[in-house]
Amino acid sequence: MAENCPDTADLELLEQWNILQSGFRRLTDQLLADVQAKAGLTPSEFQVLWFLLTSPEQTAPMNQLAATLNFTTAGTTKVADRLTDAELLQRQPSAADRRVVLASLTAKGQRVAMDAALALAGALRERVVSRVGLETFASTAGCVRELDPNPGQTCRP
Repeated sequence: MAENCPDTADLELLEQWNILQSGFRRLTDQLLADVQAKAGLTPSEFQVLWFLLTSPEQTAPMNQLAATLNFTTAGTTKVADRLTDAELLQRQPSAADRRVVLASLTAKGQRVAMDAALALAGALRERVVSRVGLETFASTAGCVRELDPNPGQTCRP
């Protein structure tokens, strides 16, 4: 059984991985709580608005939204319903394929999404950049980008 156990180097790698993933998860929770306190959006609402804000024409098919954010179809519909009720999102059938439902930001949704994004930027400056510096933060982001098997797009307002 001992031959299947991690050696000291493997244990160190595993501990470093644990520090990275658990620390990042706790930091993300804090950052999204900051966004919620300042912008009044739940983490899932912010994720949807941010995704649409950074999507071409600020529109995406609902199934793409669910897949990209790793939400269930029902979970995506529930969040979209709340955002629609708040007049931040609208849904309509695609002109190209009426079976496809498109989600789009409303003008109000664009403003709320941008306010929330700015709240997140402020929280990042306060919680991360102030502690590790802008250069280290940028370098860390570059390293993670290199490791990402499916890099996403960035906001280009």
